[in-house]
Order: sequence, then C-alpha cells, then structure tokens
Amino acid sequence: DPVTAPGAPDAVGPYSHAVRSGGVLYCSGQVPLDPATGKLVEGSIGDQTRRCLENLKAVCAAAGAELTDAVRLGIYVTDMTTFPEVNEAYGSYFGEGPPARSTIAVVALPLGAQVEIDEIVALPE
Repeated sequence: DPVTAPGAPDAVGPYSHAVRSGGVLYCSGQVPLDPATGKLVEGSIGDQTRRCLENLKAVCAAAGAELTDAVRLGIYVTDMTTFPEVNEAYGSYFGEGPPARSTIAVVALPLGAQVEIDEIVALPE
C-alpha cells in the first residue's frame, strides 16, 4: 500500500514516499530537500539532518504515524567526520529509548546531498 505525503518533497525517482505493509511503514530515504522549492537546503550538516527528519515526519504523518514511532533508521553520510553534528541534530528528535539505527559512510548521494535518512516505523494500532 504506497503512501504519498503531501508535505514531503516529490520523489526524485520511481519510488513511493513509503509503503505500508502488515502494520509496518517502510519509508524511502529522504535527502535534505525543501518541500516548497524542491532544492537542497543550505546550511550546516545539522540543518540538513533536521530537514531529512522533518521530511520523514511528513511521510509518517501521511500514514497516521509519528517520526518517534520508528523502530529503525538508517543514516547515510558522505563524510563521516560530520558524525558528531549529525548525531546532535538527530538526538534532538528522539528522547529516552531512541530507535535502533545505523550510520554508513557512502561515496555520494542523490542530487549531491551530504546526508540521507530512511526509516522503518511500527504503525500505531
């Protein structure tokens, strides 16, 4: 069951914002695109991380969930030295008992982004 989120940037390829299946929401990766302009946000890697998470928040909302219903997130960065800044921005979204996560350094990301985040969410009953 594909999910399209009005508040998230348009997909930049042939994929859905997310797919709902068996009580789980599988969210496609979000790069730091401003949904209003379709352009990458300016600013620090922290600003870019927050934009990715805000985009994921919009995808979750379209499926009747919240970002914090996540059970796992994957973070992809083009420069692992940015890890502390990414971590700080990410941590501001998740309090006690944050979801499982991996952070992986990659050579490049779509549209020249420096960070991309995907998410798996347990949908509320």
